[in-house]
Amino acid sequence: MSRRKPPRPTDLASGLPPISYVWETPNRRPRRAEWDIPDPAAPGRLTPAMRAKLERIVRRAPEVMVKITGRTKDVAHLKSHLAYITRNGELDAETEQGTSLTGRAGLKDLQQRWEDDAGLDDKRRRDGSLSINIILSMPAGTDAVGVKDSARALAVETFGDNYDYVFVQHLDDKHPHVHLTVRSLGHDGKRLNPRKADLQAWRERFAGELRLRGIAAEATPRRTRGRVRKADRGAVLALRKRRITPDVDRLARKEVLSEVRGGNAAKHPWDEQIKSRQDVIRRRYLDYAAELQRCEARADHALAREIRQFVGDMPTIETRRHVLKNEPSALASSRRLGANKSVDADRRDETRGDERTR
Repeated sequence: MSRRKPPRPTDLASGLPPISYVWETPNRRPRRAEWDIPDPAAPGRLTPAMRAKLERIVRRAPEVMVKITGRTKDVAHLKSHLAYITRNGELDAETEQGTSLTGRAGLKDLQQRWEDDAGLDDKRRRDGSLSINIILSMPAGTDAVGVKDSARALAVETFGDNYDYVFVQHLDDKHPHVHLTVRSLGHDGKRLNPRKADLQAWRERFAGELRLRGIAAEATPRRTRGRVRKADRGAVLALRKRRITPDVDRLARKEVLSEVRGGNAAKHPWDEQIKSRQDVIRRRYLDYAAELQRCEARADHALAREIRQFVGDMPTIETRRHVLKNEPSALASSRRLGANKSVDADRRDETRGDERTR
């Protein structure tokens, strides 16, 4: 009997670029996570952490949302915000000490304590914030208890040693979410001033806590999923909901219409940069899919197929300008179609009239 050869190890070609590029947040100084660190012995190999993240991405694990919704500037604003997130004391709040605040009495105690602390902050600038307000959310259907426990773990790990905070879970929306309010001034005298990299680190931590509790979650930038358009701001969405055209939409349409009518398309270098970056990202996905296909393990072949399907399902590379540019042509086409239908209807009426005359 011939002995069966042992399977060849999954050793990706050393010439392949780092897979971390496809999920790296475009920050000046991105924080390195475990899935960004290559194996020193084989830099081109997918480490277990890299592979696990890649599988979550192509299998479309739900994306977490961690967003700074605003900052309170004065005591009155702070009190109003605390009253809002607790629904005037109807919802229980939890502090950094693990204390549960119940009812209006608990709300007033919290408001008074933070107001007293704000009075001691003599180094705060006139326009400085008293607190930073954060929302942590997951898609509809996610286990609400797991979301709350994960938010608590993130708050303890991120702020517990230096900043006072309070958080409240809201379940009156289809998306289970937690409102977390953190005092800007830390016990060490330093003020909390989160940057883009900090926000991404919080997203990663929140997603990690959810996974520890058996909830599928990921925290990737939109470019990882082939999306290039930024999400609209809440104020813009609110205006559109009220059927009011925001200034940003009106000015953008005006500029695009001017280009279309003049026949001269303005060149925007960032459009080409967006397309070039997306081309690189999609090509890198496919490069790793091709290398996985060369391996002998069935799991590698299955992952390769999932990667190719994921890239094939990515949306068209389309910026807001591209969408607006298509609006005039679509409008013109609909008008031409309407005009043609009207002409056809008139002809039918004339034909019927002639037949009746006969």
